[in-house]
Amino acid sequence: MKDLTKEDYLNGQVLLIDKPLEWSSFQAVNKLKWAIRKKFSLKKFKIGHAGTLDPLATGLLIICTGKFTKKITEYQGQEKEYTGIFTLGATTASYDLETEINETFATDHISPDLIKSTTKEFIGDIEQAPPVFSALKKDGKRLYELAREGKTVDIPKRKVNVSAFEITAIDGLNIHFRIACSKGTYIRSIAHDFGKALNSGAHLSELRRTKIGDFNVDNAQDPLVFADILLGPEENR
Repeated sequence: MKDLTKEDYLNGQVLLIDKPLEWSSFQAVNKLKWAIRKKFSLKKFKIGHAGTLDPLATGLLIICTGKFTKKITEYQGQEKEYTGIFTLGATTASYDLETEINETFATDHISPDLIKSTTKEFIGDIEQAPPVFSALKKDGKRLYELAREGKTVDIPKRKVNVSAFEITAIDGLNIHFRIACSKGTYIRSIAHDFGKALNSGAHLSELRRTKIGDFNVDNAQDPLVFADILLGPEENR
């Protein structure tokens, strides 16, 4: 990566970034854009990501530069894999930790066997409603903006595909999982619906994107490390 030239970036590169917790996808792209522009004294430079990650999620971002920004739609359509934790017994308005717990539920009836058997309901083509706290638009406004204004929004369900849903560990009320799914799938919605299917409640308390198509987060780089290598630690300020 350090040896790439200005022409390499302009002609097109696919950069794999491991997005840190609490960074927006936009911040990660901007960090790379700033570093590349500074390194090569570029005024105009095309760069973009192939699929947003929420600030509370970590993991793989595909970032395309130069002429490869035309490939973004192609990468967005590829299957994605996530690992994370559903926490049982409570729900939140955002379906994750962005908002406070709004309701609690009994969990005494939930067993490891019930948890594992319930995953079968979520494999294949399923219908889900996106969270009200999402970046989707309705009447020109982001859903999360309407939600923060206290407005009730009717969100139609849409069909997505889950090709794999595996429970990897159960630690009390924390359910560790691995899910492979199609574009447009909200893991937060699966968490919420999974809690309902267990006759309880659940929310997403941890999320990491591990794969997009054939790209793996194991080969990805922290955006600060990228900038350090490209510019040197002294210049990365």
